[in-house]
Amino acid sequence: MVVGAAPKLGHLGFSAAAMAQDAFAAAPRLPRGSAPATLALPTAKERPMQPSRTIDPNLLDNASEFQEPFYQRFQLRHAPAPLQLSDTIAKNYLFPTFYGDVTCAQAIFLCPWDKAQRLLPHPKLQPVRMPGGRALVAFSCYIYRKVLGVLPYNEIAMTIPVLVDPSLPVPLLPMLWPGYPGFGYHVFSMPVTSLENQLRGLRIWGLPKVVQDIDIRQQGGDCVTTALDDDGKPYFTLRVPTTGKPTQFDESAHLYSRLGPDLLQSRTAFQGEFHVHKRMDLLWKRGVQPETPYLTLGDSPAADALRSLELEPQAFQTRYAPRIQACFDLPNPQYRQPFRFD
Repeated sequence: MVVGAAPKLGHLGFSAAAMAQDAFAAAPRLPRGSAPATLALPTAKERPMQPSRTIDPNLLDNASEFQEPFYQRFQLRHAPAPLQLSDTIAKNYLFPTFYGDVTCAQAIFLCPWDKAQRLLPHPKLQPVRMPGGRALVAFSCYIYRKVLGVLPYNEIAMTIPVLVDPSLPVPLLPMLWPGYPGFGYHVFSMPVTSLENQLRGLRIWGLPKVVQDIDIRQQGGDCVTTALDDDGKPYFTLRVPTTGKPTQFDESAHLYSRLGPDLLQSRTAFQGEFHVHKRMDLLWKRGVQPETPYLTLGDSPAADALRSLELEPQAFQTRYAPRIQACFDLPNPQYRQPFRFD
């Protein structure tokens, strides 16, 4: 997975100067930027990626596909022991996991702070406070075309920017200050199209991965992601414009997750050009209605859980990148967790 912005959101592109400029430039409609070059996204008429519920006993030998300078920053190594995926299959993966030719579509929404807090596993893991008693929720949708040692798959990372055991929960500042102590992201739900990746996420990081159908496709000028529940009904549809202001990102961040009684800290990093829309005026506005919904929720328990967040209908920020490079590492063995779970 690629969260450092939600997946992978870095610090959401905030800076004090940019905030001031965006605040005066904010308009009721999202501006349209130059159209990005694209890798082939499936169209609505093409067959989406189907979930893989079997595990190939062989480790995919594709390390030669990750030669770009981004990957040379990281020293590959094995985990202390192979991962047991079934009674008969164990794999000795290399870490960090590299991701190549990744299409990424992200949308960030504001919601009441207390609603976001209810989705976190410990009271000392708190959403970053935004103006007006609100928090941020990010949905990051990925097509992973190349994965080190693993077959391709799709994924949706549903994340909340958090602070770990904050002594003084200052609003907004953690999003402005790179390296703010205890800042990171927590994944509260993570649908994937691969059983192997579900098991990796659950057993290595404690990530709440579940195997589902995930359709990511081109529809007009948007990247549209739809996730289906166990009954085959759509419960989550996210629309992200594929145009916007071209912006280069080269980010790393921490992901905080729970594995048994332990709080884990893992590093994620990504690099690429995103096409970005921002609505900084939403920091002081509420209830702004978009011309076309960004997020559509169905009728299922999973949709009801998302609906309980009371998300603002207008996206605070969207990002689309046809091709990024990314990596996700093992939990940090030197991390000193400030609390444990009962």
